[in-house]
Amino acid sequence: MTLSWAEVVLVVGILLALVLWFVWVDASRLDRLHRRVEASRSVLDQQLVRRATAAAELATSGVLDPASSIVVGEAAWAALAAGGDTGAPGAARELRRALAEGSATARAAVDGQDRGQLESDLTGALREVLDDPHEVALMVTDEAGGALLDDLSAAWFRMQLARRFHNDAVALTRSARRAPLVRLLRLAGSAPEPVTFELDDEWPAGLRHVLPRG
Repeated sequence: MTLSWAEVVLVVGILLALVLWFVWVDASRLDRLHRRVEASRSVLDQQLVRRATAAAELATSGVLDPASSIVVGEAAWAALAAGGDTGAPGAARELRRALAEGSATARAAVDGQDRGQLESDLTGALREVLDDPHEVALMVTDEAGGALLDDLSAAWFRMQLARRFHNDAVALTRSARRAPLVRLLRLAGSAPEPVTFELDDEWPAGLRHVLPRG
């Protein structure tokens, strides 16, 4: 059966419409995924700052011994500096004064370092200080110490969830960018390929027993 020109045009038009529809669907999905990555990274940044702020409050509270306060304080300040939040009020500002007003030497130590590594350093400092469950149990019996550890554990827990959500969003977006049609038509445009946020976020042995509230 021979198709007329009108029928050929109709078939071609339908095929073209289907192709355009698939392209629009893929482009829209990719745009949503990129927006999800941006939003999840913003949430992760907020949770990282909250954990570092909670660590700063612990370091400046007087609950820890002087050596431990310095270890946690320096790591918390570096994490806050990496997140651009050293000017925050409260414990962060007090911590900045305690650590020589954020000296040029300290700032140079932060500049150029990977934020994930600085956050891992904070994890390591907290794990060093809070690794003994018996010492942490004694801190929990103190009302102020217990509240500080509760805030830290809650911030830590939310940070882990935010990082997991962000990395899942990145994985989905990278998978979508590898689709044949997306690569052929360069639907990703100039948007940079998203990357996961990696850090050591394993809980200190002592803090595992502190249940976060809220």
